[in-house]
Amino acid sequence: MPKRSSKPTHQDLNRLAARIVEEATKAGEKAKDPLAVELGRRGGLKGGKARAEKLSPAKRKAIAKIAAVARWARRAKS
Repeated sequence: MPKRSSKPTHQDLNRLAARIVEEATKAGEKAKDPLAVELGRRGGLKGGKARAEKLSPAKRKAIAKIAAVARWARRAKS
């Protein structure tokens, strides 16, 4: 039995155009500064916990109620 070619016999022009645009825009990207990435990660790791400690119990309860209503509304839609 003959082997099948891994190359597509016909290409979708939209996919080709998307690939060309992606490669063209990728060339202009700069690498991220690892120190800045680490600093952002550290802030993200402690952010929610630090915010919760600063809030009063009444304010935390109000935020939790809003979140619960949003979850139930989303669940009712689907």
